[in-house]
Amino acid sequence: MQETLKPYIPEHAYPRVLTLLQHDNLSVFVKQERKTRHGDYRRLPNGTHQITVNSNLNPYRFLITLIHEIAHFEAFKNYGRHIKPHGKEWKITFQHLMLPFLNPDVFPNQLLPLLAKHFKNPKATSDTDAVLALALKQYDENSDKTYIFEVPIGSLFQIYNGRRFKKGKKRVKRYECVELKTGKLYLFNPNVEIEIL
Repeated sequence: MQETLKPYIPEHAYPRVLTLLQHDNLSVFVKQERKTRHGDYRRLPNGTHQITVNSNLNPYRFLITLIHEIAHFEAFKNYGRHIKPHGKEWKITFQHLMLPFLNPDVFPNQLLPLLAKHFKNPKATSDTDAVLALALKQYDENSDKTYIFEVPIGSLFQIYNGRRFKKGKKRVKRYECVELKTGKLYLFNPNVEIEIL
């Protein structure tokens, strides 16, 4: 089963990933792209554990996502079910699991300082770290995408599900955008992929 992961992660990370996945009651599946998440972890009713990761991720994002989900499994195993999903136990576990991968054999040199900064206090998703998310997107196959931070205020755009918005001013980190159909205000991270109207 883990052999199916080999094409998706950096070559030098593979042996260590195999070691982390040596559990009889843990399964990992590569799924088709889901727009709302890169991966997930679930404890199934029969007591086994399942991790899924999207197949469309570049190798570096795939690895980060996989280790993120393995950290959920390890945190559950070590601390029990009553911890917060992205609380301190998960953060400590994620940092501990990710540290051996933060080297130039696994990640390009330009990503390493960004990853080191991110893993001082990892978030629920690396997408909330706009600088890291944009740097990781440079390794996507389809890198000719348009991001919300690139277009002028007042631009009309749509997102993956067809909802249409008008870009407004930037708050501290995110942009205010008004949905054209409802007039409701939403906040968007700068690295949201958009299609200009």
